[in-house]
Amino acid sequence: MIAIVGAGIGGLTLAAALATQDIRCIVVERAPAPPDDGAGIQISPNAAAELHALGLGAVFATAVRPACREIRRWRDNTVLSRTDLQDRRYGAPYYTLRRSALVGALLDAVRRTLGPSAVHFGRRCIDVRDVGAGVVLHFDDGTALRADTAVGADGLHSTVRGLFQRDPPRHSNHLAGRALLPIGEVSSLIEPDRVVVWLGPGRHCVAYPIDGGRRLNLVVTAPAAGPPGRRAVDPLAGYAGWHPVVRGLIGLAGPIEHRPLYDRPPMPAWQRGRVALLGDAAHPMLPFTAQGAAQAIEDAVTLARCSDDLPRYEALRRPRAERVAASARAGLTIHHLADGPEQRHRDRALASAPPNALDWLYSHRAGAVLGGGSETSFRKT
Repeated sequence: MIAIVGAGIGGLTLAAALATQDIRCIVVERAPAPPDDGAGIQISPNAAAELHALGLGAVFATAVRPACREIRRWRDNTVLSRTDLQDRRYGAPYYTLRRSALVGALLDAVRRTLGPSAVHFGRRCIDVRDVGAGVVLHFDDGTALRADTAVGADGLHSTVRGLFQRDPPRHSNHLAGRALLPIGEVSSLIEPDRVVVWLGPGRHCVAYPIDGGRRLNLVVTAPAAGPPGRRAVDPLAGYAGWHPVVRGLIGLAGPIEHRPLYDRPPMPAWQRGRVALLGDAAHPMLPFTAQGAAQAIEDAVTLARCSDDLPRYEALRRPRAERVAASARAGLTIHHLADGPEQRHRDRALASAPPNALDWLYSHRAGAVLGGGSETSFRKT
């Protein structure tokens, strides 16, 4: 049996993937209940294809399939680049949806397949010990669980990661805040069928539809002056001079609570003995490529197929995940350039990027790397 610590997107995807191979597992989660927050999430084709291949296409029931992603200039709203997200070259849809809806749908799918007792909430793992013939997980209520293998899918503040390396998360000196707006309130400001990213000096703004197109998910960032921590911020104060569309969206949102953004440098190993890490526990990444959840899904599919060969799992996944993490980290600078020569060079590069510029990211298939296909036919809805 495999014990999975963490009932987020990565942990639940791993449980679903293991079920397709008739491998027993149990998922334990420290939170008392599934999340109910309203934050949006983007699931790109590289991850969407894996969920469809697992028979989990129903998890996207409330998702939107945006027409395109546009990167625009902060001051004049000029479109710097446009990526067709309906392009068949990626082989799978690009989805935007509410994070809690995705987690809830994955949870329902796992419980239908493995039974209602497959996922346990309110169980905080405080220690994992490899005892040679297996692993023993200890919980804060004094109980213990024995398994053949343990997987830490417990996020940025992973307990399981502490077995490998005790390093605090690295603050990016940047904050992000999120808000949800009814589509009817914003339709005069923005086309509600696309992902839009505005780049500007020191900060950026993102907007995309969720909830079947009924709401717009708005993300605003800000440089962090002072120690990290949640704080209520009036974003308009930092977006002076930005285009009226951006300021109009932010004005509708009102004060937004901002949270610090963290990552970590690559760690020496993701697996040791009978214990392995996936997702943010292994390679937390900044959100500037919208790939945190997608990479956790890729990890889960690979780990499920390599559950008896954890070194192979790491060897297959590490180069890919570290490349994506490095690209996300570069966004701290590239997304936030002040107007000037570097900014103009970036904008020219965005405008001249070839159609296949994102193939390395969106066309990747973890199942294909493993030697098994993850091809699925998709129809537009």
